[in-house]
Amino acid sequence: MLVCSCNYITDKEIREVIYELLDADCWQLIVPAKVYHAMEKRGRCCGCFPNVVDLIIQTTEEYHARRHSTEAEIFDFMSRLRKFHEENRRADIERRQKGHRAA
Repeated sequence: MLVCSCNYITDKEIREVIYELLDADCWQLIVPAKVYHAMEKRGRCCGCFPNVVDLIIQTTEEYHARRHSTEAEIFDFMSRLRKFHEENRRADIERRQKGHRAA
């Protein structure tokens, strides 16, 4: 499935890069910019980034399930990742910086 139409990147390519990053350090925080940097690409319109974040979460969960990580390790990491994702999604929805609020 095509995830990024600006760079013609498929979900399979993104998953492969995520697995490579996890093999290097399985507890690192992976964000879309890190994935794109590893692919030697850059976000153009960045409309795909929310979908890339979802792929990162799914792939990381699958990776740790196959690796037989303990539930406590997985829960702690995934809860931190989801919190990070939600905070950034709220900022995307708002579309303005905190310093520029009128109220």
